[in-house]
Amino acid sequence: MNFDFDTDTEEMRAAISAFARDKLPCPDAFDPVAFRERWLLAGEQGVVGTAVPEAYGGLGLGAVTAAALMEALGHGSEDTGFAFSVAAHLFACLRPVVEFGTEEQKRHWLPRLSSGEWIAAHGITEPEAGSDALALRTSAKLRGDHYVLNGGKAFTTNAPVADLFVVQAVTDPSAGFFGLTSFLVEAGTPGLRVGRPYDKVGLHGSPTADVYLEDCAVPADHVLGTEGGGAAVFSASMAWERTCLFAAYLGAMRRVLDSTVEFAGLREQFGMPIGGFQAVSHRIVDMTLRLESARLLLYRAAWGLDRGERDEVAPGLAKLAVSEAAVQLGLDAMQIRGALGVLSGEAETLLRDALPARIFSGTNDIQKNNIARALGLGPKRRVRRR
Repeated sequence: MNFDFDTDTEEMRAAISAFARDKLPCPDAFDPVAFRERWLLAGEQGVVGTAVPEAYGGLGLGAVTAAALMEALGHGSEDTGFAFSVAAHLFACLRPVVEFGTEEQKRHWLPRLSSGEWIAAHGITEPEAGSDALALRTSAKLRGDHYVLNGGKAFTTNAPVADLFVVQAVTDPSAGFFGLTSFLVEAGTPGLRVGRPYDKVGLHGSPTADVYLEDCAVPADHVLGTEGGGAAVFSASMAWERTCLFAAYLGAMRRVLDSTVEFAGLREQFGMPIGGFQAVSHRIVDMTLRLESARLLLYRAAWGLDRGERDEVAPGLAKLAVSEAAVQLGLDAMQIRGALGVLSGEAETLLRDALPARIFSGTNDIQKNNIARALGLGPKRRVRRR
């Protein structure tokens, strides 16, 4: 096993980390104009299209390298929300187009999405279909040469600024797993409306909102994949998201851990640095253990993606490990800082940004169900065969 990145990857990581530190500071408040300006800068660096083939404007990188660059982005910038938006755009939207799109779709949309000119959003979650992701109510009915979509999506990352939406809808309510279809819907399409941005506990740099579809006519050639293939599109995107997206948290954790070690070496109480007290030093050791363990699981999952593995275990374990480690590391970093930890700063910011990680991309409780099922435990998912 070789745990080292090659020279090119290390150079890209250093460049992305420096770029994020210099050009992507954490803003005091979200500004859609400033967000798009920063997005274009990230596009110029290749950040928003790392896992897209070069033929369509991306860098053509595999999952391991894409995760490594996402880790660098999370390390360089304290705006984890921005990194989260980039990852959602890339892994939940662009990767499905790469894997399931027609040649015409790829050439039409991917160059603009990879350059940073356009931003994408993935509409899957609904008010009544969160953990039960296949219980969607948004419908799509074929009418001649187009589909008519009706319904609504909730918690849609990037929705307030998106130029393209990947929307999951039900085309055959009786077909179960094979009743979902994915659609590519451009912003401005009549019948598509975006609600007000959410006010969230964390990830303030990532705009999120509801999406409403009211008799929204989408051309038939905007179907991503095949009719009835939406669940397969969703599953493939989640494998990338649950692995590579969470690499941004690895970078954020490393940044906060390093600053915590420095703080423990400088802060003195009772005539000595607090890092000399076992209660503090052991807590930092535990922080390091969680980070390094989670990192190994994530890169194991990324390695599997590059090899074409399609199991639910590795991405699920990576998602569980990273999200839980991030929350606990945030708590520990605040505890070591004492009263300073509850003031505005990177420790409390990491904790707020980490809390949603246990919910999105499938709650951690659902991840455990999925992993258990993949291990042969519990009831099997019933799939209606066509």
